[in-house]
Amino acid sequence: MTALRSRTFDLLLGGWTALFGALIPALAWADGRRLRGVSRLWVAGVMGLLRTVIGLDHVEIGSDNRPAGPCLIVCNHQSTWETIAFIRLFPDVAIVAKEELLKVPVFGWYLRRSPMITIDRESGTQALRRMVEGAKTALAEGRPVLLFPEGTRKDPDAPIDFKRGVELLYGRLDVPVLPVVVNSGRFWGVGRPFKRRGTITVSCLPLIPAGLKAGEMMARAERVMEEERRRIG
Repeated sequence: MTALRSRTFDLLLGGWTALFGALIPALAWADGRRLRGVSRLWVAGVMGLLRTVIGLDHVEIGSDNRPAGPCLIVCNHQSTWETIAFIRLFPDVAIVAKEELLKVPVFGWYLRRSPMITIDRESGTQALRRMVEGAKTALAEGRPVLLFPEGTRKDPDAPIDFKRGVELLYGRLDVPVLPVVVNSGRFWGVGRPFKRRGTITVSCLPLIPAGLKAGEMMARAERVMEEERRRIG
C-alpha cells in the first residue's frame, strides 16, 4: 500500500506541476514577488497531495523564535520535502540552491525567476561570491535567506556537520541566524524508495545573534541543531 500511495502521489504531482508549466507564457513578464506567490500556490497543492494521498503532514514547533525581520535560516537537509515546503513555510524566502535544479522542468523556471540564489558548487570562490551577493540582495529586499549548510541530503541518523560556506555568509551579512531542524528523512529520505505516512517535525530554535565570530556561530548552531536532531528523531 505504501508503494501504491507513493506512486499515485508522483503521478498527481506531475499533473499538478504541468498545470503550472502551462502558466509560464502568461507569467513571462511577472515580477519576482508575483512569481513567489504562484510558487506558494503550487507548494500548497503539493502539501495537500502529501496529506491526502500519502498521509504525510508536518508540525512546526518554536515558531515564536522566528524574528520579525530578515535573517539567515540554517537547516539540516534530509529530503526534497524541505526544499519545497519552506517556500510556503517562510514566505518570500531566498533559497541557496545548487544550479542543477535550474534544469528541472517547470520548477527550474520558477526557481530562476523568483529569484532564488543558485550556485555552481564546483566553482569554488566564484560560488561563494555569488552566494554572498545574492544573499545581500535578498536581505535588502526584506527576504530571509535559507541555507542548507551540510551541502547535500543526509541520512536522518547522520550527525549534523556544516560545510564552511555558512561561516563566510554569516561573517558578511550582519543578520541573526535562525537554526531549524527537520526529521523529514524518516518519511521522504535518501535511499528510501517510497514516501511514508507520518508527521514531519519542523523545529525552529532560538535565534543566534549577529556579530559573533563566525566560528563561534557555527559551533553553536551545530551543537544546538544536533541536540534537537537527536531529540525529535
